[in-house]
Amino acid sequence: MAARRRRMRKRTRRQLQGWGAGAAALVALWVAGNWAKVWPVLLIVLAVAGAGAAGWVLWRAHRTAVGEDRQWREQEAVRARELSMAEVDALSWQAFEHYVADLCRRDGCTKVVVSGKSGDLGADVVGHLADGRKLVVQCKKYAPHRSVSSQDMQKFVGTARPEHGADVALFVTTARSFTKAAQGLAERQDIVALHRNLLGSWAGGAHLDTLIPLSGRGDGTKRRRSPA
Repeated sequence: MAARRRRMRKRTRRQLQGWGAGAAALVALWVAGNWAKVWPVLLIVLAVAGAGAAGWVLWRAHRTAVGEDRQWREQEAVRARELSMAEVDALSWQAFEHYVADLCRRDGCTKVVVSGKSGDLGADVVGHLADGRKLVVQCKKYAPHRSVSSQDMQKFVGTARPEHGADVALFVTTARSFTKAAQGLAERQDIVALHRNLLGSWAGGAHLDTLIPLSGRGDGTKRRRSPA
């Protein structure tokens, strides 16, 4: 029985091979007789397929180049900010206060004065924004891994407006963050709190006016003065 099945499979395979060879011969004869009609269509199909493949390759190459360029620009921006912050970290606390004052002047602040001494009651830098609002800045030169405590923020809250009449009270630090309590206090008391990342953006060219709204409600809208 098994031998019979093997013989039947061999006979079926030979029949299929014969039918295939016959079909191939018929197709060859038809193509040979109609080649003059077939080859222009075949060339058009091949040309369209080639153009499509080339277009797809170019599109993929463009997408890859755009993605790589975007990634490179992002990396360069991060690297530039890191280099800038590395330079800031190397400053003394006195030089840091003058650096912040220079950033204020760069962004249009006037009458900018650096206290440069102890006992300034939180007013390390004082000046006026371009629209005349009085700006009082507390500068804290802390290690990058530190956080600003609520005690530091409380001291600034207690002097920025009662003692110095600040319209905009700015607390800027090289520390990585403010504690949750310090940040909450800053938001409730309209203090602009700029931690390390926002300072890096400021140093990298971001305008102070664009950074003020990023920290709570410390934009000085409750109190305005005419330009001095």
